[in-house]
Amino acid sequence: FPSHDITNILIGSGASADLFPTLALAIKDAKGNRETIETLATRFENSPEKRTALFMHYYNTCIFPVQKFDPASVTSDEGKENLRNYETLLTTLLGLLDRRKDLNRKINIFTTNYDGCLEHTADKILMKGSHDFVVNDGASGFHRKHLHSKNFNTFQCQTGIFERTNYGIPQLNIIHLHGSVYWAKSGEKIEVSYRKDFNNLLTKQAIGKLKKYSAFLSTDGNKTEDIPDLSFSKKQIEAFWNEYNKLPIVNPTKWKFHETVFEEHYYQMLRQLSYELEKPNSILITFGFSFADEHILKLVQRSLA
Repeated sequence: FPSHDITNILIGSGASADLFPTLALAIKDAKGNRETIETLATRFENSPEKRTALFMHYYNTCIFPVQKFDPASVTSDEGKENLRNYETLLTTLLGLLDRRKDLNRKINIFTTNYDGCLEHTADKILMKGSHDFVVNDGASGFHRKHLHSKNFNTFQCQTGIFERTNYGIPQLNIIHLHGSVYWAKSGEKIEVSYRKDFNNLLTKQAIGKLKKYSAFLSTDGNKTEDIPDLSFSKKQIEAFWNEYNKLPIVNPTKWKFHETVFEEHYYQMLRQLSYELEKPNSILITFGFSFADEHILKLVQRSLA
């Protein structure tokens, strides 16, 4: 790419598909269409028990594995290859930045994933010492780091010993559009902390109940009308949603956050994407993203126009 181009990457769940399950399910509806967590969530909107069972499954199979994720514990060949692909992507982008001569040398990586694959991979490359670069996740602070959209507009530069020259340090902006498991509400701010000590918010009894249910959703040939019913008391349903709604991620139905502080950041990040795409010579490369999110689809269509 020419040195003055603005490069933006947009990645979706397909980029981590060999590490974590996506929203896609194996079962099909009466018309033969494959179901997703999103289509079932819409279908079960007025059925509290069915909706609760679905989101318990979603949390247990899609969210909790992301919370507990440790790259060092990946054993499958597909998972290892997936992580290598992330490393190839980042080192390729850093190679592009190394060739640029302008002071503000950065690439924006927008992701709808709430996993930490980008951050873990960037950290691995930094530990190797093969590239001199900055990872900007939008957070600033010391003991406690808080998120703010304005932080994506900052960059670091180095000066020579006598400050006669300035050198812009290559920077990767990692921008989570749908939230991150490493975010937490902190008053009216969002705190960022990369940790693995999450507890499963489901009880052992609920996890036991889910086994057959989850297996049914993951089996080819099964139909929506035959989804097994799981019974939960009103107290169990309320207890689950009370904890689930605290999660800092966009819900896969109507793409909504439950916390206003996360919702505000979501719209700030959409504006950031729009702003970056409307700059002269802006490039957008997208991978593993279905454009099922109408907000992002319309935003990209407007920018193309």
